[in-house]
Amino acid sequence: MTERALILASSSPYRQSLLQRLQIPFQTEAPQVDESPRPDETPEALVRRLAEAKAWAVAQQHPHAVVIGADQIAVCADRILGKPKSSTAAQEQLQWMQGRRIEFLNGVAVVDSSGAEAFLVPYYVWMRPLTPSEIQDYVRKDQPLDCAGSFRSEGLGISLVQRMEGDDPNALMGMPLIALSAALRHRGYPLP
Repeated sequence: MTERALILASSSPYRQSLLQRLQIPFQTEAPQVDESPRPDETPEALVRRLAEAKAWAVAQQHPHAVVIGADQIAVCADRILGKPKSSTAAQEQLQWMQGRRIEFLNGVAVVDSSGAEAFLVPYYVWMRPLTPSEIQDYVRKDQPLDCAGSFRSEGLGISLVQRMEGDDPNALMGMPLIALSAALRHRGYPLP
């Protein structure tokens, strides 16, 4: 059993809620990281780089802790979909995504004094065809304004889906717990 502090380098309530499921005490700290993509950076490289940058930014302040950094990007037809931040932007995203496959890319980095372990976990969602009134009704009811791709699968957003595919359904909510559990077990955390 490890005595090292575990820190989640994120202010995301979704990631905090997911990490709580592992029943390991942890702290949170918001990392100060520029999330701008680099020229010609692929979505996969971007999400992995941001997860690592977030973990390292917090680890520098807490050298004896184990730090988890995470990032998620939604990609549809080679277009990165950010958090909409407004109802109008959410409706526009959903209108554009309807009937298409969306790839939710999750980068996770676990950093401690022995180094870093980073992984990329994709999850795929196929949206069903939607009417403008269904989109408007969904956005009004579920308010997915802080979610990549304007979609909250743990809420009413599940009704917009035709099908899903991936190794870890938690990845869709922003934290792939299967791979993270393995990384934490490797570092001595008491997980079954």
